[in-house]
Amino acid sequence: MVRNLSKTSLIILTFLLLLAACTKPPNTVKVIGIIDGDTIVVEGGYHVRYIGVDAPEKDEPYYFEALTANQRLVKNKKIRLEEDVTGKDKYGRLLRYIYVNNTFVNAELVRQGYAQAKAYPPNIKYQAYLEAMEKEAKQTQKGIWR
Repeated sequence: MVRNLSKTSLIILTFLLLLAACTKPPNTVKVIGIIDGDTIVVEGGYHVRYIGVDAPEKDEPYYFEALTANQRLVKNKKIRLEEDVTGKDKYGRLLRYIYVNNTFVNAELVRQGYAQAKAYPPNIKYQAYLEAMEKEAKQTQKGIWR
């Protein structure tokens, strides 16, 4: 009886581990929707919020420009997702750094002036770099810094 219980427990544990592995989003996915300048939807229906940046909201100046810039960078493209310390925000969105080939999308949006660098601790792995991109955008008066 004890031997059967151990086998059953092992089978249940294996099933649960496989189930958990299946629910974790892959690192490389296709973008299937653009929410705004700093949030997208990827295969599997996951909503992804870019770490370290803040783009204008719907009723703010440069919203449409930020949305359009994000579309140009990622729409219908395969992207690579990089996690920092925390995987999700309080709304259930994945928090990630985004790459299209060698383009660091989070930084590119800031460099072009379509988003501000904004720290969201503890996810601050590239914050100094994002702040340098914001400084460049301000100096060259791009996007929201005109």
